[in-house]
Amino acid sequence: MNFSQVIKEIGRGAQGARDLAEEDARQLFGAILDGGMPDLELGAIVLSLRNKTESVGELLGFQRAVEDRLVHLRMPPGEVRPVVIPTYNGARNQPNLLPLLVMLLKRIGVPVLVHGCLDGNGRVASAYVFRELGVLPCATASQAQKALDTDGLAFIPTAVLSPGLAAMMALRGRLGVRNSGHTLVKLLDPFHGEGVRLCSASHPAYMEKLAEFLLQTNARALLMRATEGESFANPKRRPQIMRYENGQASVLFEAELGPIRSLPGLPESIEPGPTAAWIRRVMAGEVPLPHPLANQLACCLYASGYTQDMHQAKAIAAVEAGSLVA
Repeated sequence: MNFSQVIKEIGRGAQGARDLAEEDARQLFGAILDGGMPDLELGAIVLSLRNKTESVGELLGFQRAVEDRLVHLRMPPGEVRPVVIPTYNGARNQPNLLPLLVMLLKRIGVPVLVHGCLDGNGRVASAYVFRELGVLPCATASQAQKALDTDGLAFIPTAVLSPGLAAMMALRGRLGVRNSGHTLVKLLDPFHGEGVRLCSASHPAYMEKLAEFLLQTNARALLMRATEGESFANPKRRPQIMRYENGQASVLFEAELGPIRSLPGLPESIEPGPTAAWIRRVMAGEVPLPHPLANQLACCLYASGYTQDMHQAKAIAAVEAGSLVA
């Protein structure tokens, strides 16, 4: 591939740049993931893509390149689809409650694969909270498979799941900005499209782009606005939660609007210890589960096939929440 020609096409700024064809995007991203690109050209391409932003066609090509190199896992036993949850941002201003959603799904009987980074880079990573809860990262894909099969929960680091993507994301430390790898890593499904992905974004433009991507790939996924970049429902105000399957989209919950009626009781600190202690109290029924998270739990139960309809999913989530959820 002629890298200088690629830079000429995509490096003309947000107004003058041209989008790559899907096949060209696949070849380009494959070269990046395989480490087959000189540093100078790599930096130029990464920054050019960031400046112009990726088109849906480019994301499709990038995704094909990732899939060709992704570690694949077998479906765990049973008829319930595993929920695949990315965690790459961590808590900055409010507690990271992604581990709470994960632990609730596991307790109910929904298999969960969490993938993400081990370092919060100044934030409280999910890995820190999981460690407090006794959930440790898997060192190999076979260890992750065993954990899924026996415990119904595995946390696999990005470097194990996709070494090329992990290396691409590490460029942030040298370049100072995020890149396309940070978008693609949140779309991974090691189960050959059989898992249910939790997808989220913080910016409306990326929400629209992800929605189109999920439709074009016939993905099984739930999509909503992220909470500080993480895929759990904001406990203070529920976002809209969309379900995608077989090229169709449906609204499972509308976004809450208007003033917040009452604030839920949340951990006293965003630090891992207090967050994990509060999660244990929720699991023990000592404090109520915030209703936005109960709503998201119901969506996961339905999308994974644990229930046949949303009414049943809401009823189960209501039991977990300790109160009725609308």
